Amino acid sequence: MGIRSLLAMLAATIALLAVLSGRETYSLFVPGLLQGAVLTVQITALGCVLALFAAIAAALGKMYGPAPVRWLANAYIEIFRGTSALVQLFWLFFVLPQFGILLEAFTVAVVGLGLNVGAYGAEVVRGAVASVPRGQWEASTALNMSQTQMLRRIILPQAIVAMIPPWGNLFIELLKSTALVSLITLTDLTFKAQQLNQTTMKTIPIFTLVLLIYLAMSLTLTIGMRLLEQRASRGLSRGRSA
Repeated sequence: MGIRSLLAMLAATIALLAVLSGRETYSLFVPGLLQGAVLTVQITALGCVLALFAAIAAALGKMYGPAPVRWLANAYIEIFRGTSALVQLFWLFFVLPQFGILLEAFTVAVVGLGLNVGAYGAEVVRGAVASVPRGQWEASTALNMSQTQMLRRIILPQAIVAMIPPWGNLFIELLKSTALVSLITLTDLTFKAQQLNQTTMKTIPIFTLVLLIYLAMSLTLTIGMRLLEQRASRGLSRGRSA
């Protein structure tokens, strides 16, 4: 789906939210749900940043690090990919305090979801770096660049273009996974919806609004990643032309 179609879909979603919010049956729940949505956005944004840094560090450590670093990178990737995100959140929130490490629920949410998605993202980074044509590596070597200079100036800028589409999918997965944080006492969008539903039993209006809010956030994220992909592709094309 193109950016124009996504923008039209986002506009329609927001318009529908506005129409429903003007009706008495729905308007009662909008303030509480928006309050929860703010927390969901905060966790998503910080989790995405952590996931990106963790993925790059793990991928490069796995590919170019010394043996201990490669072992740690592999262990991190396999542990966080091989276990449930919910179990990881529970472990960070309920088990770490048994060892004297007490983290706030918000910190657990960001760290748990960020590291979980980062483990999947590490393979995206590794695959994108490996996909850079061999000639680019050879040309960098001929220019007498160090491995760090080669990665920073030549390889990673090209690999980033290939990374962006799958990273968009991972960021959306992280957004949807924020629904799990309601189980560690955070009043995110899902928690607010459950709370309101238990007190009012107005299931249809509450979860209709929740669905539309999640859809609006997901579409916004998708559009942002598409625009970033276009900009990165244009920048790479100009660099090759030069």
